[in-house]
Amino acid sequence: MIVGIIGAGTMGAGIAQAFAAADGYEVVLCDINREAARKGVARIGEKLDRSVARGRMEKTAADAILSSITAGDHADLSDCGLIVEAAVENMAVKKQLFADLTAVCPPDVLFATNTSSLSITELGRGLERPVVGMHFFNPAETLKLVEVIAGLHTPRAVIDRVASIARDIGKTPVEVRDSAGFVVNRILIPMINEAVCVLAEGVASAEDIDLAMRLGASHPMGPLALGDLVGLDVCLAIMEVLQSETGDDKYRPHPLLRKMVRGGLLGRKTGRGFFEYPA
Repeated sequence: MIVGIIGAGTMGAGIAQAFAAADGYEVVLCDINREAARKGVARIGEKLDRSVARGRMEKTAADAILSSITAGDHADLSDCGLIVEAAVENMAVKKQLFADLTAVCPPDVLFATNTSSLSITELGRGLERPVVGMHFFNPAETLKLVEVIAGLHTPRAVIDRVASIARDIGKTPVEVRDSAGFVVNRILIPMINEAVCVLAEGVASAEDIDLAMRLGASHPMGPLALGDLVGLDVCLAIMEVLQSETGDDKYRPHPLLRKMVRGGLLGRKTGRGFFEYPA
């Protein structure tokens, strides 16, 4: 199967690598233009080279993965069996992408979105075909979970097909009803937001907050470091969706989180968030 990935950023590149590593899958990686897609493929190559250098992967396996990924644009997606949209977490942008893809892709192409919190029902509203959530987790090439989210009008056959594809590439699908934040982010992101609150109140340092959660709750990573990994802009966007969709103030983003995002301190992607990440 040929899979089209829209978005060559962290998540899109990881999803592309996950598909390319599985037998029987080829990937067309797209972004705002072909040059941006080529840069995404190059970053995947650099990541694979690091894995080889660290002894985590054989060079032949890395070469096989990279050879299965092609940089393209929307015009190259007509032969795909599945499109996974992994663009910016913005409802209007995603809806326009799917509307544009409808004109390019045959009716039997599956449309999936990697949104971390937006309504699948709303994303598919007004389209001539259903949309299903296929939510991977960062790093997508490593983590096993895929949330398969059914919108109000997503047919059972589409849900089953996407779950089967997830298993085929070595992932474990969990079926979720359309709801703000789905399962993992509805639980996880408010925890990160609460850790920001604890930090802002001066209860403990960022280092000690994370150390406490690692040693006291057996978390493999502290919540502030995890926020840096996810991206503080992504955490803020999810909190805003949770608050907007539920109307519940318990999902109010902490002002410090907003301040960090306004200041461009987004975590690992910018080299600094609650912690610093030397290049």
